[in-house]
Amino acid sequence: MAMKNKANNKPRTRELKPFEELTITDDFMFGAVMSDPKRCRKLLEYILGIKITKIDYKEKQKTIDVSYDSKGVRLDLTVIDEKGQVFDIEIQNGRNENLPLRIRYYHDMLDLDMLEKSMDYTKLNRCFVIFICTFDPFPGNDRKMYTFTNLCHEQDGLELGDETVKIFLNTKGTVGEVDEDIDKFLAYVDGRAAEGQFTQDIAAEVERIKQHNETKVEYMTLMMELKEQRREGFDEGINKGRVDTIVNNVRALVAKKGWSTDEAFDTLGVSPEDRVVVISRL
Repeated sequence: MAMKNKANNKPRTRELKPFEELTITDDFMFGAVMSDPKRCRKLLEYILGIKITKIDYKEKQKTIDVSYDSKGVRLDLTVIDEKGQVFDIEIQNGRNENLPLRIRYYHDMLDLDMLEKSMDYTKLNRCFVIFICTFDPFPGNDRKMYTFTNLCHEQDGLELGDETVKIFLNTKGTVGEVDEDIDKFLAYVDGRAAEGQFTQDIAAEVERIKQHNETKVEYMTLMMELKEQRREGFDEGINKGRVDTIVNNVRALVAKKGWSTDEAFDTLGVSPEDRVVVISRL
């Protein structure tokens, strides 16, 4: 979420790939492939080692992000199972020094969404945020999978029980055991040949989607929306739409969490220079 100002105050944007060059590591393609509930359910089952009877998709929100650290088009992939458990799955490309804060932010936004509907913190459901990383999120450890829950420092084995789980999958990992299908899936995401029925099904779906004209039109439409946003102009080097998003998120965190503005800024990863612009809008 962090943003960096350039000396010339011009935004660094990343061009979208041509549709035919998309791979499973691109947000649009990953979202399209996992829009099939059976395939998405299997992925969750293999990652978590649990049985899921049914999943339902939250309303998909297409976010056009053209700020300094933009990855381009991002499609939220958030699903809910029959027990009310919430799962958010994201592809993370390149290196990101703020992944722990980013995953915390995602949890916070999911909690806010649930609270807005129930308005009672006791109604918060168990929530998983899963990052599929094309790099080792914790360099030097080289694990295939990292799972975090909140544990007591003073008492071994004592969990806080806040029902939040954070998982990082590492396509470059060589240490640790994961489900065989996930092992093959991670290898495929890393650019190796698809092996195993599950991963081969995903690879076949990627190629099928590339031949689907309606999906191509959808992607091209998103590209046009992105270019249109770039033409709208920037406020002191920050995309105006991005500022509005930050302002809304800061207000939500302050109102719902009771945090200070600085705490909200830290969680969102807003740079000191950009805070001056955002504060003027609060």
